[in-house]
Amino acid sequence: MEDTMAEKDSAPHPFVGMWVTADGHIRQELLPDGRYDEARGRRRSAYTGSYTVTGDHIDYVDDTGFTATGDVRDGVLYHEHLVLYREGEAPTG
Repeated sequence: MEDTMAEKDSAPHPFVGMWVTADGHIRQELLPDGRYDEARGRRRSAYTGSYTVTGDHIDYVDDTGFTATGDVRDGVLYHEHLVLYREGEAPTG
């Protein structure tokens, strides 16, 4: 069963929120309405589109039609070649 967004009056999906690379350069926000907004450096909304969640897997469709995938394992989002952490939880050092 697909889990595209939270039902009205229910808690948002646990993946909703801001995900960032360890260096903070890439910031991907998964919104509760099934949309995402990705910033790169100072470029806000560099990529936007929709996403669907199936289990721990995320399928992305960029507004230009480009597709990508991601998987959340042990609280870390592996999105194509990127490794993203919950905002404030990225490793330091």
